[in-house]
Amino acid sequence: MFTGIVETTGKVVAIEQSGTNRSFWIKSPISGELKTDQSVAHDGVCLTVEKVENGTHRVTAIKETLDKSHLGSWATGSIINLERCLAMNGRLDGHLVQGHVDATGTSLQMENQLGSWLFTFVFPEKFAGLMIEKGSICVNGISLTAFNVANDRFSVAIIPYTYEHTNIKNLVPGSLVNLEFDMVGKYIVRNLQLRRSQA
Repeated sequence: MFTGIVETTGKVVAIEQSGTNRSFWIKSPISGELKTDQSVAHDGVCLTVEKVENGTHRVTAIKETLDKSHLGSWATGSIINLERCLAMNGRLDGHLVQGHVDATGTSLQMENQLGSWLFTFVFPEKFAGLMIEKGSICVNGISLTAFNVANDRFSVAIIPYTYEHTNIKNLVPGSLVNLEFDMVGKYIVRNLQLRRSQA
């Protein structure tokens, strides 16, 4: 479980393919502190640390993960957001994030508002029921508040700290992002669907 508060960024330094699996070696300020079997969110995707070596760590994405997220587009040099799992004795500064990406979205535009940045993203319309005005959304592992919500798009405002300390500053129109919708909303929608099917 995560909070969507990004700790640091890392750089993909090597990629290995084995069948349909793809392994990534990540160099970051926290890599040397990680342990094998530890869960770490990589751009919002929960991955298991397999190996730690010389200030880098290795994780592997299976086909399901590559299909549902934008990890398949990572290349050597890609900058990614990293967050270690939530310590249960700590404060929940963002919102509850599972690290299970629901869909990818696309960066539509970015507007510099001279003190903050406004980003607009489009997403598959079938997820419209999971988005609400001023609701929580996780974008590349960043806990954000959505507004200007429509059936296939939403906007977020980015403060300078988030802009400088995450990879959101690297997004351009057309960039793919990982999206995880609010877990509570998903349970509510699922419950309503089941009630309708049983009526």
